[in-house]
Amino acid sequence: MRVLVVGSGGVGDAVARIAARRDFFEAMVVADVDVARAEKTVAAAREHDVGADRFDAAAVDASSAGAVAAAVREHRATHVLNAVDPRFVLPIFEGALAAGADYLDMAMSLSTPHPERPYELPGTKLGDEQLAQDGRWRDAGRLALLGIGVEPGLSDVFARYAADHLFSAIDELGVRDGANLVVRGEDGEPVFAPSFSIWTTIEECLNPPVIFSADRAEAAGSREAGWYTVPPFHEPEVFDFPAPIGPVECVHVEHEEVLLMPRWLDARRVTFKYGLGEEFIGVLRTLHTLGLDRTAPVRVRGVEVSPRDVVAAVLPDPATIGPRMEGATCAGLLVTGTNTDGRPREVYLHHVVDNAWSMAEYGAQCVVWQTAVNPVVALELLAAGTWSGSGVLGPEAFDAVPFLDLLAAPAPQGYGSPWGMQERTPAGAQASGAPARQAST
Repeated sequence: MRVLVVGSGGVGDAVARIAARRDFFEAMVVADVDVARAEKTVAAAREHDVGADRFDAAAVDASSAGAVAAAVREHRATHVLNAVDPRFVLPIFEGALAAGADYLDMAMSLSTPHPERPYELPGTKLGDEQLAQDGRWRDAGRLALLGIGVEPGLSDVFARYAADHLFSAIDELGVRDGANLVVRGEDGEPVFAPSFSIWTTIEECLNPPVIFSADRAEAAGSREAGWYTVPPFHEPEVFDFPAPIGPVECVHVEHEEVLLMPRWLDARRVTFKYGLGEEFIGVLRTLHTLGLDRTAPVRVRGVEVSPRDVVAAVLPDPATIGPRMEGATCAGLLVTGTNTDGRPREVYLHHVVDNAWSMAEYGAQCVVWQTAVNPVVALELLAAGTWSGSGVLGPEAFDAVPFLDLLAAPAPQGYGSPWGMQERTPAGAQASGAPARQAST
């Protein structure tokens, strides 16, 4: 396996640092429009490389399918891992197919709101433009594995595991993400510094959130009719995350799991809620009110600039805030339905990563590390032939057990990052924190 990682920002950098400790691949090329940044990532990865000089840096224009295809051919890449903003998904996706490589990403092609009823009906949905090309990828015998970060990604693996092993019928697959992270300035006081790409965060949180309803789909006789939209920050709820996080207010946001899970799994309802917190929601509302969430360029003193790009440029780079960050992040899936013995059941499958741990072990802040570890696990399963397939697929299309076992197994056999499972009462109150297959971190 020869891997081309496109993007050496926070997640791409963490991918290389994690992969350096694994021996399943022959070469990994980290490519970025800023080759100096890619070289810095490669230098960090080489410090822990268990192989012989497997890392290299390259320059690539992620907005050009031709440039991506040329990089694939030049470096004889068998797999392309997309680690840049979702606005570049399609050229990387298309470039990989053109050059005959398999493809993985952590965010899918962008949506476009319905032109007339944006808070009722979806327009172009997340991933529509990729999923429509399933036939081309199958005909070429190539695999495009979409949404294999943490959310989407690990949450989708949890969904497959729940469907296969924990439930006979599922009422709802509800992704719930929360954290207690704090970033401090030089004076020691908390500052506003998002732990993930603000460009992507704005896209997720201010677009109309999507919900899937099997009832709607069945009433209309079409799965497509099952997806509908609601206003941003809709239906707030306080969700009790595992220690050390605790209760966090969560709201609906647009996210890939809602578009992926119903394609492979049988659930009456699929939702995604993100624990943003009051301050973050206030900032996002202000950005929207001022028009600073827009991506279309505006002219400022003779220069064309995107307002959202300006916001991203003035905020701290998520890859650099790890040393000033404290706390933990939790990604998870709340599953409600009927147990295999016919009784009602509610389970929260989750993965907690502490920032102090990820910084000490990998030099990567916890949110980007948690995102990055999952595509590396997937690549290892693909290299071993444990996972295989062709076409445009989501993580739900693969057996969850090998993934979860490899993620949790102690190093060097696995990645040493256990996941957890909490049994909760059907009303939502925690009944037991006892772990099932693995304990939480």
